[in-house]
Amino acid sequence: MIQQGDALDLEITTLTAGGDGLGHFEGRAIFVSDSAPGDQLRIRITEAKKIVRGKILEIVQPSNHRVRPPCIVADKCGGCQWQAVAYATQLAQKKQIVIDSLVRIGGFEHPPVDEVLGAEDPLHYRNKSTFPVGANQQGKIMAGYYRKQSHDLINLNQCPVQDEKLNPILEKTKALIQEMGWSAYNEKNNAGYIRHLALRIGRRTDKVLLTLVTTELNLPNLEKFCTAIHQQFRSVVSICLNLNDQPTNAIFGPQTKVVTGKGFIQEQFCGLEFQVGPTTFFQVNTEQAEQTIHKLLEIAQFTKEDRVVDAYSGIGTLSLPIAQHVKKVIAIESFGPSVQQAQLNAQNNRIGNVAFLAGTVEDQLAEVLQPEHTLILDPPRKGCDPSVLDVILKKQPRRLFYLSCNPSTLARDLKHLSTQYELKTVIPIDFFPQTYHVEALSYLECKVLS
Repeated sequence: MIQQGDALDLEITTLTAGGDGLGHFEGRAIFVSDSAPGDQLRIRITEAKKIVRGKILEIVQPSNHRVRPPCIVADKCGGCQWQAVAYATQLAQKKQIVIDSLVRIGGFEHPPVDEVLGAEDPLHYRNKSTFPVGANQQGKIMAGYYRKQSHDLINLNQCPVQDEKLNPILEKTKALIQEMGWSAYNEKNNAGYIRHLALRIGRRTDKVLLTLVTTELNLPNLEKFCTAIHQQFRSVVSICLNLNDQPTNAIFGPQTKVVTGKGFIQEQFCGLEFQVGPTTFFQVNTEQAEQTIHKLLEIAQFTKEDRVVDAYSGIGTLSLPIAQHVKKVIAIESFGPSVQQAQLNAQNNRIGNVAFLAGTVEDQLAEVLQPEHTLILDPPRKGCDPSVLDVILKKQPRRLFYLSCNPSTLARDLKHLSTQYELKTVIPIDFFPQTYHVEALSYLECKVLS
């Protein structure tokens, strides 16, 4: 009987969808973070309930799949889970996670899963970082990510997965927050000024947007802060304050104040110009997002007679590149500011064959979807509402692309669709190297076409 506090020897056999390594002892599955497949470990049991967890006491024999993490706080920070795992092994495990979900949840006996589209550089890829801000016992301002499975802040001056140009801006901004006398937000008593520090960079333009999430828009010494940032970093073209004065886990509040610049950065994406603001959803891995669109276009082989419906369309990062290859795109997005931004992006790129509809996919899809359409789905992690899937099965668009950031909900939704659609291919895509997260592009064709 395994009990909390026990020390035992364990071999890690695989990595799980939650990022932990998995081994077995006396028939029980044991989950161990910071481990790699093939590791021979001495561990201590930290939890022995329905799920058994352990922590590494000693790496008795490191696996050939283990590497030295590029981050000095990789064993503490909760931002990444797989920095100790060789990148080729990460990709192999992500493919297996997608396969396992499709088999176990989707009921696909032999799912057609392709090789993972890996990143050319598995480090320095993030174009956006949002750091919680806190203070240590001496009152020194900190910013970083939370320790694994806790709300203890790990202070960072650099992060190996974010664009390297953001590191000195992160370090300087922390020092200036301290110098300005701005207190860090304390969630226990809902007091203090600064909650989060958010940085965005255009990977093609090198322009940076700095946003402070605060409980007050009239910060003392704000002009002095902005002057110091702009003098040292010419790349910072805009500074914003986002107001979040409510006791909530949400990062951003509903109101943003542009302090300097225009409140957005320009980014070049798939040969088009996009404006990206503080709260705009834009894929954090620009290069992998472009790879995804290129792969979609390669499969689809669109002609100028094709009509496309893009559901959950955001600011048009799928709609606008695709519009250049088809006759018409109808884009559906529920978040009003994203619709406005998408329309502006279309106008700036002189693309006139996209109609952006404001509203939920649940409300809008049945009105616009036709059998001759190619439908593109890019839902949030929770996947598609059952009513959306029912509309698809009723309207029977001839082709369907489903871009998912959650293999479990993807498998669930594909199972629902498989009654009338044939799953032709699933391509895992690594948007988040060094983590367990994996996206997947699925392509389906309607079985009942006449």
